[in-house]
Amino acid sequence: MKRRALRDEPLFFERNPKRRRRQGILLPAFDGPSTPPASVLPAEVLLDDQPLWPDISEMDLVTHFHRLSQLNYAVDEGLYPLGSCTMKYNPRINEAVAGLSAFNAAHPLQPDHQVQGVLQVMWDLEEWLKAITGMAGVTLQPAAGAHGELAGILMIRKALKARGEEREVVLVPDSAHGTNPATAAFAGFRAVEIASGPDGAVDLEALDAAMDETVAAVMLTVPNTLGVFEHRIVEIAELVHSRGGFVYMDGANLNAFVGRALPGLMGADAMHINLHKTFSTPHGGGGPGAGPVTVSEALLPYLPVPRVVKTDDGFSMLWSDENSIGSLRGFSGSFLILLRALVYMRGMGGDGLREMSETGVLFANIIRKRLEGAYHLQYDTPTMHEVVFDDSVQVKHGVHNTDIAKRLLDYGFHPPTMSFPLVVHGALMIEPTESFGPEEIEAFCEAMLAIAKEAEETPELVRAAPHETPVRRVDEVRAARNLKVRFVEED
Repeated sequence: MKRRALRDEPLFFERNPKRRRRQGILLPAFDGPSTPPASVLPAEVLLDDQPLWPDISEMDLVTHFHRLSQLNYAVDEGLYPLGSCTMKYNPRINEAVAGLSAFNAAHPLQPDHQVQGVLQVMWDLEEWLKAITGMAGVTLQPAAGAHGELAGILMIRKALKARGEEREVVLVPDSAHGTNPATAAFAGFRAVEIASGPDGAVDLEALDAAMDETVAAVMLTVPNTLGVFEHRIVEIAELVHSRGGFVYMDGANLNAFVGRALPGLMGADAMHINLHKTFSTPHGGGGPGAGPVTVSEALLPYLPVPRVVKTDDGFSMLWSDENSIGSLRGFSGSFLILLRALVYMRGMGGDGLREMSETGVLFANIIRKRLEGAYHLQYDTPTMHEVVFDDSVQVKHGVHNTDIAKRLLDYGFHPPTMSFPLVVHGALMIEPTESFGPEEIEAFCEAMLAIAKEAEETPELVRAAPHETPVRRVDEVRAARNLKVRFVEED
């Protein structure tokens, strides 16, 4: 009998249509007093009928999810060149340390004297982040980069209020992450876009014209989403500060210059740091995450609580502060994620973190040089951690960036980020990071060059891709707009 192909893996309901009454665990009958659900729960949460749960054994469960896992691409399999996402390898030592019971069994409500090691981990991480960014203070509370943005902008709003100002505008470059204008709006500001210059960096004249007494802050991604370093960042910061505004630096791309430059010296007042992007903690899957924010002296009084403080007797948690913006979430953050990041930092050391950054930039430039000519590069500016090509050469043959992405799956690579940033039409945004060696980078480049040749000689092949994956091309737009959920009627 031929073994079932992965693409034919059925749903649980479809695997057991005859209701064989299998189950994974047999529990003894409950012989204690029972309380009818209706006597303790409101009627609107009670079901009229018993849900149609599939009847499966433990082996059914394990084999099903194992086979599904084989359909997924993962960072442990190979290069994950998603631009702006910085998909890095997660070292196993991080997981081993996070698995120690002294850490993972700690409770946030334990007395300070029982969790001195936990508090020191958070304190040490703050000290590392301050050293890496050249900033005055840190909050570890934010659960992600966007949450960190909100923390920073709320601190800026409170600082403005403390000096009696009610500014209403936040300036956001057209090359920024989409979370930046969303954060500004959520915090009660009006986001106003400013243009990039021909070099892909912020147009200083456009910023000068927009920077008036209504502007609370400028949100800059450094390097920006084009992979371009804002080389006039010091001038930008001086201009904004001279007119009473603050500089928020989106630190999603910090991996490009760790150990080589300090945002604090550039003039940043607040900066979130995506620990998953720069310091190797798990990325994706719905959480938990961490996006600490470092701040300048000007915002130090407004840091969220609770936070760790150091005294002569050790470490303790500060739970209230009249100047603080308050608490952003329960307790002090995603501790085991924070721990993983510190393990990575201490394992790498200062020299290792610098080499990490330099290697990521080197690999991005190798990709740029190898693919130049085969793919169009809209901004011919020195590349940092990522490079943004577009599909304008391939469009002449009827092949678009989505087709290139699908074909890349046949070569065993995850596609880069598609159609972002929006200032580059048909963008192919590639960020290799330092996780994989030059052999993997070269193999990726060879695949991209082969696809460019196919787009020219056999475009129909690329347009019909992927050909070798368990699931062929699907209509993502139709699937998103016309979601269909299958139900199985009980016999």
